Amino acid sequence: MTTTSMHGGGIAIVGASETTEIGSLPGISMINLHADAARNALADAGLTAKDVDGIATAGPLAHEVSHHLGITPRWLDGTMVGGCSFMLHVRHAAAAIAAGAADVVLVTHGESGRSRVGMGGRAPNPASAQGQFEAVYGAQTPYSTFTVPALHFLQERGMEREALAQVVVAQRAWAVDNPRASRRTPTTVEAVLDQPPIAWPFTKDMCCVVTDGGGALVLTSAERAADLPAGDRAVYLLGSGESAEAPMVSQMTDPGSFQAFRRASAEAMTTAGISHADVDHLMAYDAFAHLPLYMLEDLGFVGRGESRDFIAEGHTGRGGRLPMNTNGGGLSYTHTGMYGMFAIQEAVRQLRGEAFAQVPDVRTSFVQGVGMFFAAAGSLVLANRRP
Repeated sequence: MTTTSMHGGGIAIVGASETTEIGSLPGISMINLHADAARNALADAGLTAKDVDGIATAGPLAHEVSHHLGITPRWLDGTMVGGCSFMLHVRHAAAAIAAGAADVVLVTHGESGRSRVGMGGRAPNPASAQGQFEAVYGAQTPYSTFTVPALHFLQERGMEREALAQVVVAQRAWAVDNPRASRRTPTTVEAVLDQPPIAWPFTKDMCCVVTDGGGALVLTSAERAADLPAGDRAVYLLGSGESAEAPMVSQMTDPGSFQAFRRASAEAMTTAGISHADVDHLMAYDAFAHLPLYMLEDLGFVGRGESRDFIAEGHTGRGGRLPMNTNGGGLSYTHTGMYGMFAIQEAVRQLRGEAFAQVPDVRTSFVQGVGMFFAAAGSLVLANRRP
């Protein structure tokens, strides 16, 4: 059995697709969202379920998904660290394929985040650290849990809430022409700030949309990819990284900078052998408006305190030097509860030249995910050609 490197273009994404529909889908259960996305991704790759011997998912259990799809896997990954789980799945699948533990890996996501069909409960385990020391004081929802670090970030850098509103405006501009986006109406900083507050400092549009949907990826070796019908559309993994900090946002080492972002992204850059100047496109997980500000700084694309002006000056928009969240992101496109899969999907579309708002000459895309409330991080460097 031939082995190869997990990085440097040795592993390829040969299938990538979202569910047929996203948005409000009360007639489709969570497991069937997985199935719909899986079928679409396999068709995109020119493969069938019989070709798959590896499965990865962040819920339900991996063997529940494989059984539902009629797959008998010899490799499974049920890593669940929140919304960035899918970045870790890609990284783990690449390692498995490189080691010969799997030949074709299917990564699936399906979530009835809006309609809650076939979904479990949301309450934290009362015996967990978060259940004992945060939830009992009301820190149960993302918008109430993210408030302290967001306010710390703004205060430390001398920024106002306008910085958060500017992120919303920039993301919305990408979504206007995207027919699958949940929020497509152009907006302004003033309009965002004038909305009723959800939890200070967040107004409604500073919080992600809540949707149903999913997506799936098919990975295999670059050598096998070359022989597939989708070989000329393959996207290659150049580098990756993962890290985690505390399970509680109150225990962040520094509320104004996420250590896991810094560690995971640095490893992704190093394993890919690239610099920031080599990145043409950025997908920065944006469940809430403060996250892209953190990511631009923690990933090293801008200096500390420079993220607000970088966005306000248009550098992340159309024609900017670092187009970011070009599908509209979790703030405007879709967010089922775990957004990471959709960030990867958009990176693949951009690299294939198939995006709704296509950026010219994208060769390398950096995808950054966050898990839970500043608990975990996953980073991918993807390219449309091998080094």
